[in-house]
Amino acid sequence: MMQVLKIGGNEIGDPDFLSSLAQTVAALDEPAVIVHGGGRAIADMQAKLGLKTVKVDGLRVTDTESLAVSQMVLSGLVNKAIVVALLAEGVQAVGISGVDGGLLCCIKKQHPTTDLGFVGQIVTVRSNIIDTFVSQGFTPVISPISLGLDGQVYNVNADEAAGAIAVALKAGVLNFISNVPGVLDQHQETIARLSQVESERLIQDGIIQDGMVPKVQAALAVIVQGVPNARITNLNGLAAGQGTLFGANGNHVPLLEENDTKKSITSNLHDSMLE
Repeated sequence: MMQVLKIGGNEIGDPDFLSSLAQTVAALDEPAVIVHGGGRAIADMQAKLGLKTVKVDGLRVTDTESLAVSQMVLSGLVNKAIVVALLAEGVQAVGISGVDGGLLCCIKKQHPTTDLGFVGQIVTVRSNIIDTFVSQGFTPVISPISLGLDGQVYNVNADEAAGAIAVALKAGVLNFISNVPGVLDQHQETIARLSQVESERLIQDGIIQDGMVPKVQAALAVIVQGVPNARITNLNGLAAGQGTLFGANGNHVPLLEENDTKKSITSNLHDSMLE
C-alpha cells in the first residue's frame, strides 16, 4: 500500500534529521512518496538577498523575485539534500518538482483580501508519473513548485501538494512528519486517534495550539478529500506505526476499491508542453 510522507521545512534544516529520515525510509516495508516544504530555508535565503518575507494567513506572498528564490531553494537545495541523504542509505531516490512532466497542475490561488502573487492551488495530479517511478523501484522526492494551466510557474503550499498527491495515488495514509510524536493532550501524552469533532474541540479548548493547529487542520482536510488515514508523528513514530491517527471517526477507514483517477491534464497544457 502506498504511503505519502510530508516533510516540513523546519525539520529539513537539521542535518541529523535528514540522516534519520533516510534510515527510516530505507527500513519501510511499503513504497513511499516524499513531499517536502522548505519555508525556513526560503526565508533564510530571502534575508541574505535582502528580500522581505510576507505571509497572509500562513501563505507566503510570492512576487517574481520570491518565486525565483522559492524555485531555487525548494526544487534545488532542499530537494537535492533529501535525495543525497536517501541515496547514502541505499534508497533509490529521484528528485522532481511539480513542474516536471506537468506533475502538479494548478491555478492561481485566490484570497479574499490580498493578491498572493504566484501562489497556486492544485487542480490536477499526473499520478502516472509517480507510479512509473515507484514501479521501477524509485522513491520520488517532490518539490511543491507547480505548473499553472496558464503556463506560469507557481509556489504551492507543501501540505496542500502532499494532500493532492495522496488523493491522486489513493494512498493508504498521508504521514505529516513533525518534531513531536503526535498531538499531545493536557498531560503531554500522545493522543492515539482523533476525529474531526474531537480535533475541533481540542483546538477550541486550547489543548491543540500554536504550530500544531495547522498540522491538524491539514490532516483533517485530506480525510475529507478521501484519503483513508492521515497521521501526525515523528520519525520514531513512523518506524513504529505510532503517532496521532486521523480517520472518519478517529479510526481506520478501509480503502476503497481501485478505480480510474484523473491522471491527464488539459489538452491545451499538454500541447503547450510538446511545443
